[in-house]
Amino acid sequence: MSIKPLIILPDPILRQVSKPVERVDGDLRKLADDMLETMYDAPGIGLAAIQVGEPRRLLVIDLAKEGEPPAPHVFINPEILESSDQRSVYEEGCLSIPDYYAEVERPAAVRVKYLDRDGKLQEMQAEGLMATCLQHEIDHLNGVLFIDHISKLKRDMVVRKFKKLAKDKAPGKMVG
Repeated sequence: MSIKPLIILPDPILRQVSKPVERVDGDLRKLADDMLETMYDAPGIGLAAIQVGEPRRLLVIDLAKEGEPPAPHVFINPEILESSDQRSVYEEGCLSIPDYYAEVERPAAVRVKYLDRDGKLQEMQAEGLMATCLQHEIDHLNGVLFIDHISKLKRDMVVRKFKKLAKDKAPGKMVG
């Protein structure tokens, strides 16, 4: 397993729509394991393959709290089948938008169909943090970021900040 570099805003890769996974094989399982290791190292609770530069419909989630044993979930080609009318608000953050958090309103529960790491078709009824995390990560697979769910004013401010940071880190730039 290895830790992969994270793609950070404003990289346009984050806006790509990920392609369906054609085959669940050892390479895909290794990518999922690398993504879990990357997510744990960050540390985060969810990671989509596009965030490590792989435009494939694959995501990993682990909501285990500190001190609890890891409880990793691998979702291949996840698809939301149903969303509840009831809404909930969570403060979300993103490994691709470091150190920025905002309250986002989403459906409180979702039913998701996906392939597990063995390629078996599964369905999950999720609510609470798992529902929010699944929606956040599936958004990534569709080129959508959590900041797309906040006001245009706040979103523009965040994007400007990250464009400036990226420019300041550009090669050949004097840092002092």
